[in-house]
Amino acid sequence: MAILKTHVALNVTDVEKSVAFYRAMFGVEPVKYKDDYAKFDISNPALNLTLNLAPSVKAGGALSHLGIQVESTEEVRSAIQRFTESGLALFTEDNTDCCYALQDKVWVTDPDGNRWEVFVVKVGDTAPEKNLVTTANSTGVVKAVNKPCCA
Repeated sequence: MAILKTHVALNVTDVEKSVAFYRAMFGVEPVKYKDDYAKFDISNPALNLTLNLAPSVKAGGALSHLGIQVESTEEVRSAIQRFTESGLALFTEDNTDCCYALQDKVWVTDPDGNRWEVFVVKVGDTAPEKNLVTTANSTGVVKAVNKPCCA
């Protein structure tokens, strides 16, 4: 059976800044690097990531975020260390209840606003009531709704 590898092609406004970010994100050098293009061939996770120069990028769009699921909290801590050493701004969450699962994670954002998480699932199914928050609508009616996942 052939090995599957996901391909993600991102439009970027500054290839140099984006290469620096993804070099820190994945801890590898690009296999191809031109003024208007870069390619990272990552073995773990199996990912072919290309960066394509574009005149502008609409941050967000339909994309919520991207992520790498790892096997242990130690791997999350290793990512935190790598990001810190590279000078990336980061946000960490320990024992957070997200997407009905207990997780440890670290978030970073690339130069064009794409949010990435590196996370481990510690408990795979948490109680739905833990994901509820109270909100009031325009008429003052208070109700419980699901809080946003991975916000």
